[in-house]
Amino acid sequence: MPIKTSSAKAKGRKLQQLVRDKILEIFPSLTSDDVVSTGMGQNGEDVRLSTAARKLFPYSVECKSRKKIAVYSDYDQAQNNCPKGAEPLVILKANRRKPLALIDVEYFFKLLRKDKS
Repeated sequence: MPIKTSSAKAKGRKLQQLVRDKILEIFPSLTSDDVVSTGMGQNGEDVRLSTAARKLFPYSVECKSRKKIAVYSDYDQAQNNCPKGAEPLVILKANRRKPLALIDVEYFFKLLRKDKS
């Protein structure tokens, strides 16, 4: 049974808000006006950043909250093969596309906290 459009948008909105909240938590000098979760269906970035926010967080965020994304099985395999003390990392590459790195969101924000100190 397919998910309702309103439910799908609510899932996406919740993920965007999580990312917004994490950025604001890590960079307390920023305000809610600096980091904004955009409305569903709007063009552009999913989390809009002010100039000040972009200096501290030089990333363009695209959030996807779907029932099944193929990369999860790849990430599960990386976790299962991960020795103690290491962090799972998946490098993805499609034909004629540049490679991408996939890490856990909590680990990503932990890296930002370390980089900031």
